[in-house]
Amino acid sequence: MKMMFVKEESEDIRIEEVFSLKQDPEEQTDMVLKKEKEVLNDIEEQDQYENLHDFTAGKKYFRCSQTEKISTRRKAQKTGKTKSDFTGIRSGKSYNLKGNLKVHSGETPFSCQHCGKSFTYKGSLDRHIKNHTGEKPFTCQHCGKSFAHHANLIVHMRIHTGESPFTCQQCGKSFRHQGNLSHHMRIHTGEKPYTCKQCGKSFAQHWNLEDHMRVHTGESPFTCQHCGKSFSQQGSLSHHMRNHTGEKPYTCNQCGKSYTHKGSFNRHIRIHTGENPFTCQHCGKRFAQHWNLKVHMRMHNVESPFTCQHCEKSFSHQGSLSHHMRIHTGEKPYTCKQCGQSFTHKGSLNWHMTVHTGEKLYTCPQCGKTFHQHGNLNTHIRIHTGEKPFTCQQCGKSFTHKGSLNWHMRIHTEEKP
Repeated sequence: MKMMFVKEESEDIRIEEVFSLKQDPEEQTDMVLKKEKEVLNDIEEQDQYENLHDFTAGKKYFRCSQTEKISTRRKAQKTGKTKSDFTGIRSGKSYNLKGNLKVHSGETPFSCQHCGKSFTYKGSLDRHIKNHTGEKPFTCQHCGKSFAHHANLIVHMRIHTGESPFTCQQCGKSFRHQGNLSHHMRIHTGEKPYTCKQCGKSFAQHWNLEDHMRVHTGESPFTCQHCGKSFSQQGSLSHHMRNHTGEKPYTCNQCGKSYTHKGSFNRHIRIHTGENPFTCQHCGKRFAQHWNLKVHMRMHNVESPFTCQHCEKSFSHQGSLSHHMRIHTGEKPYTCKQCGQSFTHKGSLNWHMTVHTGEKLYTCPQCGKTFHQHGNLNTHIRIHTGEKPFTCQQCGKSFTHKGSLNWHMRIHTEEKP
C-alpha cells in the first residue's frame, strides 16, 4: 500500500462528528434496516473515540493512496498507542486508517468459529456471533421484545413513538424506514428494476419478482398444516387458513354478513349499491361480477361446444351442461337442513333458505325496498328505469316482466287459461 507523507495545518481541519468504521461491508442485514443499522452502529461506538477531539493540533497527517482520505496518529507518549493506530479525517469525520486499509486489501482476520465466515472488523464478528448464540441483549421497555443489535431496537421504538422520519416529497406520505421510502418512490417514478428473464415481466420490488418466478418453476413452498395443500405465496396460504379457522374478518356494515376474503366482500357490497361495473361491449348490458360478463360474452360468440347426449341441447360451459344433466338424472344434491327439501342447484337452495331466515339481502338503491332474491331486485329496478325488455313479436308491445308477455301472448293465440 503506497503511503504519502503530508504536512497540513491543523486549523484547516474541523472534526464535527467522530465515527469508527466498524461496519462490515460483507455482512448482509435486512434490506430495510441495513443503512440505518450501519449509521446507528457507528453512533453506538462513538463514545470510545470521543477524546480524539482533544488532539487536533501539532499532528502529522497521512493520505491513503486508494481513497485520498487523510489520517493522523497521536504521539505515543500521550496515548500509549502504536504506530498502527491512525485516525483518518475527511469531510469533518474521523476514520481508523488501519481498518480502512483492510477494506482495500480484502483482509478479514476475524473468523467465526461456528460457520467459518470471516470479517474485517472484530465488532462485525461480535455482532454476527449473536446469530448463532441467539443472544438478544437489547430489550424494548414498552413491549418486552428483544433484539440482537441495538440498531434494531432503535428502529423498533418508532412503532411505539409513531415516529416516521422519512417523508415522500411528492405525496407527503411518511415511513419509519428509509428503505420503505425508497420502495414507495417507485410508485411515483414507475421504476421497475427487477425483470423476469423468462417472460420479460418487470417488477418494482425484488420480492415481487421472487413470487412471480414460482409461476415458472411451479414451486409451492407454503404448505397448509391441516390439509397439506401447497401455495406459491404466503398470502395465499394465509387466506386458505381461514377455511380451517372459520375467520371472517370482512363484515358488511349494512347487513352484518361476514366474509373470509376481501374479494367476496367487495362483490357483496355491490348488492347493496346496485353497482354494475362490467359492461358488455356488444349490447351494453352491465354486470356486477366480471365472471358474469365472461359468461354473457359467449352468447355473442355463439360458442356452445358442450352438448347433452340426451336431448342434444348445447351449452357454452361444461358446468352448465353438468347442471343441465340433473334434469335427466333427477339428481338433487343440495338439501335444506331445516325442512329437508332438495334442490338441483346450490343457488336454488340459497334462495330457499331466505324463506326460513326471512333475510332480505337485496336492497333497491332508489327506494330502499328489500328482496329475498337478486332476480326480484333486478325486476323491480325496471319500475324506476322504465325498461321493458320483453317484446311481443306479433304486435311490438313491450313489457317489464316475462310473465306479463306470456299473458299478453294469449290474445294472439286465443289460448284460454
